[in-house]
Amino acid sequence: KPGEQKHSKEPSSLQCMHLAVVACGDRLEETLIMLKSALLFSNSRLCFHIFAEDSLKPEFEKKLKEWPSSYTKKFEYNIYPITFSVGNAQEWKKLFKPCAAQRLFLPVILKDVDSLLYVDTDVLFLRPIDDIWHILTEFNSTQLAAMAPEHEIPKIGWYSRFARHPYYGTTGVNSGVMLMNLTRIRNTQFKNSMIPSGLTWEEMLYPLYQKYKNYITWGDQDLLNIIFYFNPECLYVFPCQWNYRPDHCMYGSNCKGAEEEGVSILHGNRGVYHDDKQPTFKALYEVIRDFPFEDNLFQSLYYPLQSKFLDTVHTLCGRIPQVFLKQIEKTMKKVYENRVIVYLGANHRY
Repeated sequence: KPGEQKHSKEPSSLQCMHLAVVACGDRLEETLIMLKSALLFSNSRLCFHIFAEDSLKPEFEKKLKEWPSSYTKKFEYNIYPITFSVGNAQEWKKLFKPCAAQRLFLPVILKDVDSLLYVDTDVLFLRPIDDIWHILTEFNSTQLAAMAPEHEIPKIGWYSRFARHPYYGTTGVNSGVMLMNLTRIRNTQFKNSMIPSGLTWEEMLYPLYQKYKNYITWGDQDLLNIIFYFNPECLYVFPCQWNYRPDHCMYGSNCKGAEEEGVSILHGNRGVYHDDKQPTFKALYEVIRDFPFEDNLFQSLYYPLQSKFLDTVHTLCGRIPQVFLKQIEKTMKKVYENRVIVYLGANHRY
């Protein structure tokens, strides 16, 4: 029925998994490497929603068209200008990192998209997006977004030590990887600290920012923490291997899920792909960046990665290479097996 919330067990738009990213400033290359990692490992068709400054649009179009047709046929894309539907656009644009607040407006802008995975530009997929997309089917009737905790250990977490505003749970959540049921977000009245009755997502954003702007450090992530503090029933919390950051290994290994299953999504925040502070993160970024699309994954991606990791064993994150390699290895075995089965099947027909 019109306006009725969907509670089906299967997310809609099954033909296409929607992936959104916001790119401003010098984030063109990072964004392209992130999209490349999504394509390399995913099974289903992808729809990319790229929000970018006007100056970056021609470059995105040029680079995406250069990718081989065997890959370009697996995705479609749209490039959007940076826009903010409520409040002061310049204020939103300068909040935390350039344009990052754009993610808050995705439910308002992408009115025809039911569900979406938002990621920061400095994210790398080490397994198919299909696997995180499936988490949408695990939402209960009130959940409308999913994020990972900001930290695993409250006594060394940032929010639990320094936050001057409400935040979700005991350690807050990190918004670098955020799965969203946009239909539910658009249809929900959110509890808040401003008026007794509920507000829609769009109605709530600017007043909430005005109320807390002197207390927030991490921009839009802090606003999301405030929203889900007042609406905890709306959030599904997924484990740390879906948003694995340097914090999970630089103070000793503290992401149990990654130790058991391997890293699913790598989040190289604080610029670690571009300096020498975390060589393990940098190695993964460079190997995916340099991988020639049509080459053999084992030969041109997995083996170079293994040899680069040998140079990082003296670092805290480099001491646990299996954590970084486990999912990639598993994914590549599946790709290889599928190709062999398809090849054998084709041969048996003749």
